[in-house]
Amino acid sequence: MTDLTIASFNVKNLIGAEQEYYRFEKYSSEEYAWKRDWLADQVLALDADIIGFQEIFTESALRDVLDEADRRAQDLNDVAQPERGTRYARKAIFRRLKVEGYRDAALAFAPNLNDGGPGERRPGLAMVSRFGFVGEAEVIQEVAPAVEIPFSALGGDASAGAFTLKRLSRPVLKVRVPMGNKVVTVLNCHLKSKLGEYDRPLEAPFAPAADLTNYDPVARAMGSLRAALRRMAEAFVLRRVIVEELRAGNPVIVMGDFNDHENAVSSEIIAGEAPFKNYSWMRRHDAEQANDRYSKAENIQIKESIEAMRLHSAERLFVRKSLRDMVYTAAFGGKFESIDQIYLSRHFLPNSPDSIGEMTYFSVLNDHLTDGSHPEAPYNKLASDHGQIMAHLSLGVDPA
Repeated sequence: MTDLTIASFNVKNLIGAEQEYYRFEKYSSEEYAWKRDWLADQVLALDADIIGFQEIFTESALRDVLDEADRRAQDLNDVAQPERGTRYARKAIFRRLKVEGYRDAALAFAPNLNDGGPGERRPGLAMVSRFGFVGEAEVIQEVAPAVEIPFSALGGDASAGAFTLKRLSRPVLKVRVPMGNKVVTVLNCHLKSKLGEYDRPLEAPFAPAADLTNYDPVARAMGSLRAALRRMAEAFVLRRVIVEELRAGNPVIVMGDFNDHENAVSSEIIAGEAPFKNYSWMRRHDAEQANDRYSKAENIQIKESIEAMRLHSAERLFVRKSLRDMVYTAAFGGKFESIDQIYLSRHFLPNSPDSIGEMTYFSVLNDHLTDGSHPEAPYNKLASDHGQIMAHLSLGVDPA
């Protein structure tokens, strides 16, 4: 058996000191040192074998955090680990107390193609793996050919408009990681947020809808619509990659900041549809009579076709197993929800025909989150405004 952990961590705007990332936003040397130290502590608390990071502006800043985590890991091990010659050195408790660090880990960084100059920076993604990677990491952001999403009117008119997606707002990082005796495809993503995309006329200093003193509810609603369309289109692009990997027989793990909860349409696009319990009662797609329904054999075939392409929420698997009723990774305006996700293909379900192991536990670090009205809310400029999630996996032998 091989036990391992895989985590997702939105660090919130990681960049070096005195570098303006968004307009008027930057860290002083003291603020950067505080943020680096806080992130290093969280990395140390996770101690995950694989971590997918979101909101990374520069690879050097992430390496700085990992180096600091390694220094702290060494300090902890110096205190907690007995010398080899000590009679009790081989006790299991000391193996549990040891922190591995990331000195020998592989790091892949995906810069954002939309990144600009000072004040107009756009963050990318990164992945660190103690198991290394198989082959080169792949960065997916340009969509070529562009995704054309045509709409048809309810009456069948095919000229009802279309939505076109040529580039993702942030990259998707795709790596292959050796786990036990298998190679698993791991995808790290950060989908478009719910923040509205507002029209800014050419040469205008700002979008009119951004002027809250002249509040325009219709323009702001249109901005939310654009953001939602983009997020769902990005989910579709990610779904195509997932299906390609599953059809090739590869186990798949998808992690990241989905910017939406598990039951949102964008999340359901990524995961794939859940099959009905029984298709035998359903009228056939090519029915010529009222009682033309799928056969029992077709029912089995349909459910298998759907299940083979489906992903499963690690959080939902955990809640079912533990009877815990709430996990949250973000808080805003008094609303607590999970928008950071880890999804697993059925290879990680114990009773699946393709099973190579199972998830045994699910951790979330969220004690630092406030809802924005808490007196400590300014602290969130330096800490992350996301909780960190981690799936604990136990891998066995391939099914015969």
